Amino acid sequence: MITRPSRDGAAVRPGASPRVRARVLALSAVPLVVLLAVVGLAPLPYSVARPGQTTDVLGSDRGGEVISISGASVRETSGQLRMAAIQATGPQVAVRVGEVIDGWSRTDRAVMPKDAVFPAGLSDAEIARHNLADMKSSQHAATAAALALLGKDPGRVKVKLALDGVGGPSAGLMFSLGIVDKLDGDGSGGDLTGGRSIAGTGTIDADGTVGAVGGAALKTQAARRDGASVFLVPKAECAQVRPAPAGLRLVPVTTLKGAVQALRALAKGGAVPSC
Repeated sequence: MITRPSRDGAAVRPGASPRVRARVLALSAVPLVVLLAVVGLAPLPYSVARPGQTTDVLGSDRGGEVISISGASVRETSGQLRMAAIQATGPQVAVRVGEVIDGWSRTDRAVMPKDAVFPAGLSDAEIARHNLADMKSSQHAATAAALALLGKDPGRVKVKLALDGVGGPSAGLMFSLGIVDKLDGDGSGGDLTGGRSIAGTGTIDADGTVGAVGGAALKTQAARRDGASVFLVPKAECAQVRPAPAGLRLVPVTTLKGAVQALRALAKGGAVPSC
């Protein structure tokens, strides 16, 4: 007897009854259902990120000052300088296809390859140590950049930075600005913040160069959620953070000096660049 394949690959006899055809189609659909179930349950090599915490570097964290300075007079400050972070699923967390699809459909989520978020081949504990080392290196660079900008002697002025629960180098710019505000304000007796809540992100080199970071768009959402009205963003990432959350002004920066100049102008109602 000659049979012809149906569209799904099952063999159906010519002239078979509708009931037989239905049984064949149902049986041929079983492997597809099983395949979809396996795909749905299999972990994928992605991390799903969302807006994380923001912390005022001019304030305190877990009972202690985020920025402590000795060897120079320190100003009383008003306003806030908030570093912003993202929260991402860890490298050992199994991310399923449903979470990936959900993340792709939402503006408050970002789906990224795990290797783009975490160093490959490391355990959770090793990654935590790696991020802590990056944070410490960033703090040293932030201190060096701020003191150099102000012409302060690092041998006399000692800065201690303490922020728990956050790793990586992306708070460098905000640490530097916090040091500048505590030591010099806007340079004319006022606050560098102008009394506003300023948030931002960006790495910092000892020479004051501001570098790009990951998850900047999610960080703008965290900043606005926590009351910031201005967000400092590495200029190279302007396209990634547009459009900004309603009520949040985006200010692009490339150097610590440029960021300080922008905040001073903003405090005085002057012209400030925008993304």
